[in-house]
Amino acid sequence: LCLGLLWLAATGTAAQSVGIHAAQAVVSDSLSFPAGTAAPRVDLPDDWSLSRPGSSGPVWYRLNFTVPGLRERGDLLALYIEHVCTNLEVTLNGQLVHSGGQMSEPITQNCNHPQLVSLPAALIAPGLNVLDLKVVGHALPQVASRHRAGALSALEIGPQSVLAGKYARQLALNVTVPQALSATLLLMGGFMFVLGWINRRESHLAYFGALSIGWGLFESRLWLRDLPFDNTVAELLFCSLAPLLTWTSVQFLLRYAQHRQRWVDIALPLQCVVMPASLLLAGPQHLYAMASAWYALLALQTLAAAVFYLRAQHRSRSRALWPMALLLGIAAVTLVIEYAAQTFGIRSTLAQLARIATPVLLVLVSLRLLQQHGRARQEAEESKAHLELRIREATAEIERNFAQLAELRVEKVTERERKRIAADLHDDLGAKLLTIVHTSDSERISTLAREALEEMRLSVRGLTGRPVQLIDALGDWRAEVVSRLGQAGIEADWNSPADELPQTLSARAFVQTTRILREAVSNVIKHSGAVHCSVRCAVADGDLQIIVRDNGNGIPMELDGRLDRGHGMASMKHR
Repeated sequence: LCLGLLWLAATGTAAQSVGIHAAQAVVSDSLSFPAGTAAPRVDLPDDWSLSRPGSSGPVWYRLNFTVPGLRERGDLLALYIEHVCTNLEVTLNGQLVHSGGQMSEPITQNCNHPQLVSLPAALIAPGLNVLDLKVVGHALPQVASRHRAGALSALEIGPQSVLAGKYARQLALNVTVPQALSATLLLMGGFMFVLGWINRRESHLAYFGALSIGWGLFESRLWLRDLPFDNTVAELLFCSLAPLLTWTSVQFLLRYAQHRQRWVDIALPLQCVVMPASLLLAGPQHLYAMASAWYALLALQTLAAAVFYLRAQHRSRSRALWPMALLLGIAAVTLVIEYAAQTFGIRSTLAQLARIATPVLLVLVSLRLLQQHGRARQEAEESKAHLELRIREATAEIERNFAQLAELRVEKVTERERKRIAADLHDDLGAKLLTIVHTSDSERISTLAREALEEMRLSVRGLTGRPVQLIDALGDWRAEVVSRLGQAGIEADWNSPADELPQTLSARAFVQTTRILREAVSNVIKHSGAVHCSVRCAVADGDLQIIVRDNGNGIPMELDGRLDRGHGMASMKHR
């Protein structure tokens, strides 16, 4: 848009200047225009590749102009030269007023630099003025591009204030914008090359970074003026960049399409050696023909890679198909325009814009690739965070399972040890107690042995860990309590649910409850002095309730709050 506005602003000044489209021309390396030599009239612009094929100059151009009313207006005149290749000197009325730089090898490269030459008023005569231009350049066979062959555009003379805007526009289009784009490509290309080099799975970024760097260097020919070597070396160096650009562009498109061919990996680097070698063998007088053939071949390779990439994206139904198709289509159009300009020697604003379009497209593709890389990196970070969360959850689950397995192993070992102890008690101690019960002559010893045998059997039952039906436990408790109270002369009243009870008691709960009930009955027999004792058993809200009540002396008031002072009550409380 900025370039368009500059162009529109400059077109309005054309009416205030005078265009010169013809001049006398003669090939000569003399210090001044050879007045005694026939100087035929030529049209401007004068393209040496068409008007004098094979000639490398230098060429003298002479034109005459008048400036009526200059002293009255007080304007400073200037000469505007849109294009000269490669360099020139300007003489006004026999006085040198401008030199574009070095006029012998290495010649200053001004092919892309417009020239604005101030014409001093002191040198301008009131009548006819003579303007001589000495142009040095190169013959078309000695350059790789028609745009760098010797040439002189049409001239324009007018007020310097008017022509300065046109000069600034052309300088921005030819020099300033390419410089900015080259710097941008070098910066972004270096960043993407490092990014792709670090992430080998995204090697297409490295190739595109190398492509951007190479194109930035290749575009430097548009604005570099003074090189430390002659034209032949400069042309060879710039031509050597072309196969490198083809290598990186083809590999970028193939890798971006996730495709790799071994023969391509070998052929493209080999091509970077073959092309400079062929140019050296062809010699500087056949540089243009050989370079043109190579450019066509390299363009076909890039076009084939682009078609392959679009087909691969179409088959995979990728969302990046249409944006990349649009960018590659624009690049193809600019390539066609550049080829037409090279073939027919066209120098137009459209051709210049097409030349700028390619680095602009590379910048856009760079931004697109960086956006995709950033999005992929963000998705990878989110996936990593999700994976870490899943790993933590799985680790916690494994730890819980391991803890459960450890508990099960401990419980299993404990159960096995309990059964061993129970078996030892039953087989050894039980047998001995039973022998005492049947062989002892003392009733008291026999009774104590029987009670010990019952306690041992209860302990064994608790150790074996077998659950007990609640109805069976109530039956055992009733028989034992009624029998003990009856032997002590205390009337027993047992009351328990008559219905079938589906509940079970664990072995541990049965043993502890049995011993609590025994201790309670023992307290009634030993300490209460009662003649009546009632036992009430009930199941309410999932709880087993046992109430032992007697009509004896009760618990003394002075013991209230210290019921567990004795061993029996403390044992019951503990159980």
